[in-house]
Amino acid sequence: MEELQQKGALAKEASIILAKKSSEEKNKGLIKAADFLLQYKDEIIKANEIDLQFAKENGIKGSLIDRLTLNEKRIESMAEGLRQIAMLEDPVGEVLSMKKRPNGLVIGQKRVPMGVIGIIYEARPNVTADAFGLCLKTGNAVILRGGKEAIHSNIQIVKILKNALDEAGLPKESVQLVEDTSRETAKEMMRLNEYLDVLIPRGGAGLIQTVVQNSTVPVIETGIGNCHIYVDHKAKLDEAVSITVNAKVQRPGVCNAAESLLVHKDVAEIFLPKVYDELKKYNVEIRGDEKVLEILPDVNRATEEDWGMEYLDYIISVKVVDSIDEAIGHINKYGTKHSEAIITEDYTNAQRFLEEIDAAAVYVNASTRFTDGFEFGFGAEIGISTQKLHARGPMGLKELTTIKYIIYGNGQIRQ
Repeated sequence: MEELQQKGALAKEASIILAKKSSEEKNKGLIKAADFLLQYKDEIIKANEIDLQFAKENGIKGSLIDRLTLNEKRIESMAEGLRQIAMLEDPVGEVLSMKKRPNGLVIGQKRVPMGVIGIIYEARPNVTADAFGLCLKTGNAVILRGGKEAIHSNIQIVKILKNALDEAGLPKESVQLVEDTSRETAKEMMRLNEYLDVLIPRGGAGLIQTVVQNSTVPVIETGIGNCHIYVDHKAKLDEAVSITVNAKVQRPGVCNAAESLLVHKDVAEIFLPKVYDELKKYNVEIRGDEKVLEILPDVNRATEEDWGMEYLDYIISVKVVDSIDEAIGHINKYGTKHSEAIITEDYTNAQRFLEEIDAAAVYVNASTRFTDGFEFGFGAEIGISTQKLHARGPMGLKELTTIKYIIYGNGQIRQ
């Protein structure tokens, strides 16, 4: 694809220039970009309204509309995210180790930019600014390919970001947007090895699996979130209700929202009616197993498919379990290695859950909604990595760098 080749070449050139820039220069670009987002927020909102109208006309459901929507508050949040990134310590140039060998060579490790990062994502235009900010801070150029649902929003945001870079004296080609949103272009981007150093998909299971299966560029998997809350038999039940409701409804269309609820049999008859009453206030559909239906006869019956489902909607699957062993086994079977939580006052059970659950983030007595770069103190994140190589959990600045060995000698030759 000609567009990709051109933008890939421009991004590669920009990455070479960016790698030489100081933290102060990159921070100036971030602050200027934040200022420009606020200065031109009306243009962003107008572009977003076009995308929202298209989405509604094409029957896109409520939770995805929420992910797509930009308003003044969310644009302010995007700008604040860039300012926070500017305030963070720059990992580029950090020397991780330096050791002297018996032959006199001094060998060290140093953090350096990856080069050009490709990001394929869906209907969340705020990702455009977040990804730009993290990549700029780490000296990387970025090629963005958002979904067709947000194309007008993304075009406007990237235009503003380019202008901010130009005014800050940084190469505006550091951020590129692929405007052709066809599947063919996406697949071509997955094979853009000549220019891309790594590819990061952000979105639903279908998108991520497509990238993993088709990409010849190295991939960091992110984001599929079938997250669980397990209410132990020694939980504070009112606290468990509050955490469950927050994890499900505070923002249901994101990857760290709870999709499944497991309840110990000893507290099920008391807890389930309590959480049912609260979830119904938000019109949450409950899909339960046989034991749940015995206690809550008017909820829907869960199928095998429900246990592995990332709904991204006001739906939750609920299962009664006989023990913590069954809960851990169920989560490790159906979970997506994202975020899992236990509600308990039992120290031993809490520790078992922390040790035995295979996930990027494991909580005791807290909502899964905290798995987020801001909440973890990293600033905006590029995504939540659910894999185990290089990066796991919220991916901040360090995860967008790589290592270079630096070797000092004084005339050594190998015998």
